[in-house]
Formats: sequence, C-alpha cells, structure tokens
Amino acid sequence: MNWLHDLFFGTGIAHSILVLAFAIALGITLGAKLKFKGMTLGITWILFCAIACSHFGMTLDPLVESFAKDFGLILFVYSIGLQVGPGFFSSFGQGGLRLNILAASIVLLGCVTAYIIHLVSGTDIATMTGVLFGAVTNTPGLGAAEQTFQDLTGVANPDIASGYAMSYPLGVVGIIVSLLLLRWFFRVKLDREEAQVQDEKGEVQKVSHYDLELTNPQVDGIRVRDLSLLTHVTIVVSRLIDKDGNEFMPDADTILHVGDQVRFVTDAKNERTVLLLGPLTNVAWEEREKDIHLQSRHIIVTKPKINGKRIMDLKIREAFNITITRVRRAGIELLATPELRLQMGDRLTVVGEAEAVERMAKAFGNSTKKLDAPNLASLFFGIVLGVTLGMLPIALPGLSQPFKLGLAGGSLIVAILMGAFGPKWHVVTYTTSSANLMIREIGIALFLAAVGFGAGKSFIPTLLGGGYVWIGYGVIITMVPLLLIGVVARLWLKLDYFTLMGLIAGSTTDPPALAYATSQSSVNDRAAVAYSTVYPLTMFLRVLTGQLMILLFL
Repeated sequence: MNWLHDLFFGTGIAHSILVLAFAIALGITLGAKLKFKGMTLGITWILFCAIACSHFGMTLDPLVESFAKDFGLILFVYSIGLQVGPGFFSSFGQGGLRLNILAASIVLLGCVTAYIIHLVSGTDIATMTGVLFGAVTNTPGLGAAEQTFQDLTGVANPDIASGYAMSYPLGVVGIIVSLLLLRWFFRVKLDREEAQVQDEKGEVQKVSHYDLELTNPQVDGIRVRDLSLLTHVTIVVSRLIDKDGNEFMPDADTILHVGDQVRFVTDAKNERTVLLLGPLTNVAWEEREKDIHLQSRHIIVTKPKINGKRIMDLKIREAFNITITRVRRAGIELLATPELRLQMGDRLTVVGEAEAVERMAKAFGNSTKKLDAPNLASLFFGIVLGVTLGMLPIALPGLSQPFKLGLAGGSLIVAILMGAFGPKWHVVTYTTSSANLMIREIGIALFLAAVGFGAGKSFIPTLLGGGYVWIGYGVIITMVPLLLIGVVARLWLKLDYFTLMGLIAGSTTDPPALAYATSQSSVNDRAAVAYSTVYPLTMFLRVLTGQLMILLFL
C-alpha cells in the first residue's frame, strides 16, 4: 500500500493533480451539504479543505501551486468581467449613480477600518488585508493582494490567506446580521414597506404591448417616427389597421390617422402616456394574422456578422418587410429602437409574413447549436490582453515601486471592456450562462485550493499563537461600514429596505446575502436590481484596493 501513501503524501505532478482535485471535490461537497439556517460557506469550503490537507502532510509542487493560483484567478475575474461588462457603464445612470456612490463608500470605509485596526493593534498590513477581504467575502481582492505582495517582496505571505480564512465565516454571518440590525433599528415592517414600494411610480419596468384606437387629434397626420417626439417616450408600432380595415406592418414613414387601430410596444411604465392616444381595444391580432399569413416569432442572433450592428443599419424593413418589436438579452427585455446594437444570443420578437420571417431567420442564424459552443478565441485573446495590461508598470507619484494592475486587475478591466464594447467592435464575446458559470467556478476552485495549500502549514500555529483575534477584527470590518452607510442611506436618502438590502449584498459581492434579501419579498425585485447595479463597480474597487493596501502601506 506504499504506492497509495506516496500518491497522497508524495511529490510530483500526478500527486499534485490528485490532491488538488481531492481538496476541490471535498470542499464542493461540504459546501452543498453543510448549511445553518439556510446559510452556507459554499465554495469557500475548498479553502478550508485545502488548509486541512496541507496541515496533515499533503503538498503541492510549487510550480503547480503557482500556476493553479494565478490561472484560476485569471479565469475567475475574466468571466466575472464578461458577465458584468454589458451593464457596467449603464449602471451609473437611472439612479444608479447614487447607489454606486454608497457602495464605493462602503468599500472605502472597510479599508479605513482595517487600516485603523492595523495602527491600533500592530497587526501587519498584509495580514489585515487578508482579514479585510475575508470580512467582506471577496476572493478576487484576496488574489490581487497576494499577487501584489509577491511582486513587491519576491515571496508569498501565508498570513494573508490565513487572515482571510479566519474572518470569512463570520463575514458571511455578519452581513446578514447587519441587515437584521438595520431592520430592527428603523422598525421596518415588511408588509408596509412592500405596499409603499408598489405605490411608487415606475416600479414596473417590463416591456408590454397595448392595443388601442387612435382618437387623439394630435396624432392625426404624423409619421410613426415622430410619435416618440410627441409623447416623449419610446414606442414601437408593430401592427396597424387603417380606417378601411386594411392591416399591415407600419414603417417609420407610415402616416397615422384618427380611427387607426394599432398595437404599441413600450415600457409598461409608459402606460398612462400611451392611453392618452386613445382607448384600449380588443382586436384579435393573432386570428387576423392567420388570415393574412402574418406571424409573430422569436429569432435568435447567431450569425457573427450581425453582432454589434444597429437595427437601423440592417435595414430590416427594406430587406424582409418585417418589424422587430422587442429584444430579449440576458433575461431582460429591451425595446427594439433603431439605435440598439444587436449582440450574439439576442432573442428578437419579429412580426411579418411567414416566408419573410423564415428568410430573416436564416440571415440572422437562429441556430441554438452555435450558441452552445464557447468562443474560445476571444476568451484567450482577452486573457492575453488582460495579462499584458496587468503586467504593465505604471509610475505613480508617491509610490516607490511602479504600480501594476496585476493579473486580476488587468484581466478584469479587459473583460469589462470586452463585455461592454465587444459587440461595437464586432468581437463576439457571447458565452452561455452555463459556460460562463463553469469557467468561473473552475477558476475560483483552482485558486482557493492553491491558496489553501500554501497557507495550510502555518494556519494552525498562527491560530493558536493569537491569530484568533483576527476573527474579531473581521467582525468589526464587516459590520461598521455596513451599519454606518445603512443608516445614511435610510435616514437621509430614504432608500426603501429592499433596495438597501440589495445595496449591502452587492457592496460585499456576497451571494448568500443576496439570497436572503430576495427571499424577503416575492412581489418586487428591488434587492436584485440594486445588487446588480452596484456589483460591477464594487468588484472592480475590491480588486483595486486589494493592491493599493499593499502598495501604499506595506
């Protein structure tokens, strides 16, 4: 049985792969099985399993450990960047700026709190940086801090990972406890809060259609393209029956008349404006379409040449005599405005004659099989750019060493830019949600396992030697910024409690906190909206501050 012992406790590449996979498999299993009142440490169990394996004598080849940690971190942050990229810049509009300022304040206060504890307690700044990112449950920040420390000193510091591991468990709990304390302090009644949210104007933001007869004289004689100028809202006209009973699909130059029956597609929040044009009707559009060979159908964009092109540039009306009424992208319905740029994976709702719809489907691809294959060329090309940017030395005033974005920072920035502007540059960055999740989970699993093996030998001695106080430091770092900003957001900015929960969960990039927040309401999605609004900027700031804490104060 010596071969089995050597396989687990020996050396070599095969041994390293085996123990790495063993720690990952065990950690994922424990994350799925061990829960307390619905809360779990999830994939972070991999870190603790790797620490335990290392403590009991399992080791990794140094080159394998370094590769798994760095490449895993790159895969993780790059997949996150691709996911948040499309909404990164738009998150600063439509009220998102205020939420992002609050989230950035939470990030900054966390760093200030960690630095004050460093000054008072004398704990070295590298360890406090690890405690900070465990307290806010942010792994990319940990990776950025570890890499920056190694770049500056030439050696790894296991105390960074140890501090992270010590503070992480109560970090998860502390975020939810902060939500409960804010609810108690402000005496929030969820049913009353729910009713207030439902009464607020603009709560509903989904795309809807309205069938009505035009009776407003201001509409008589204007073109479809001028309708949005008249109403000051974006409207798509998908069908029209004129006064003589003729049904057709209007284009931008179609003249509207009083007495026309139309189907408008717009945001549901624009309902009152639309109803000023005339009363609702009960036209059986679907039955009429059968008689005149019209059909409404979904077409998926899978042709790379369509990627990044504006609807107006495709001249769909001229080519196919078809109207696009809406576009569904990443679970969100968008109005098919002329300026909207289409992306791979967009699902278009179109109306037209059956033969024309079929021709358009072929021209746009409409092949789900093509979406199943990940675009590996753009993925690895983006990683090349990210690593190059991350290793670029940047001289900043006041820093003795050139500043580098690092593997995490460079990859994240490139991925965000690719996700946001890739379609405009005709670069296909589309990946299915499952493919993106697979890349992300593999990356974080490799990273956590490698970090755990690196920290394992010193973890228990550090804990028994006084490292347990880091747990208390972590609780302070977790809760103080959240409670302070929570009070400001509620007391002065009058945020509703659901948005406040989403803000706090997003500012800590913590999925368990988001799960708790969304479970508090089955009617509105404000917690999820706030989370997704602040998540992109927060993730970027966490990676950046992870490096700055080391560069500025080491």
